[in-house]
Amino acid sequence: MKINYKEKRGAMEMTVGTMVTIVLLVIVLVLGIFFIREIFDVAHGAIDLTEAQLKNELNQLFSSNEDKKIVIYPENGLVEIKKGKVDDFGFSIRNIDKTEGIFSYETKIQEVASNCVMTEEEADNLIILGKSGSGINLRSGSIMDSAKRIRIEIPESAPLCTMDYILEITKDGEFYTQEYLTVTIK
Repeated sequence: MKINYKEKRGAMEMTVGTMVTIVLLVIVLVLGIFFIREIFDVAHGAIDLTEAQLKNELNQLFSSNEDKKIVIYPENGLVEIKKGKVDDFGFSIRNIDKTEGIFSYETKIQEVASNCVMTEEEADNLIILGKSGSGINLRSGSIMDSAKRIRIEIPESAPLCTMDYILEITKDGEFYTQEYLTVTIK
């Protein structure tokens, strides 16, 4: 029986080609999983929502309670942010009074956890957008046209920490309502 070496060499090339294809597919699969994980890992607060989606979420929260003066997203008021990342709280105000008014808001640090090595001033400076706003005119029974965002940026050098912020709302210079927000640095 005569052995044909050309056929065996062809079979070997097919095996090497198959192995290269498998290695490339595994690399693509690993990269795909990595990028998908990164995309979904960021989606904790309101930063991943468009303005329309955020407004829709807040309107749904208002519809569940007619007496609510303010709603925030995420509804539980908790956001976990990794070092070097940014995330948002979204909020909207409803005027439940019988009179029109001009609303203002201020976001400030309420408390830093006792086991945290961060000062209140440092925690307050993590807010890069939505620290305060004014001139929001609301008729009786109306809701803000567009949601507001409180954006918090955590530097890489920040310690692991939990902080409570307070969002205070005033109407015509008088206290109207408040809401608490909790940020945990992971």
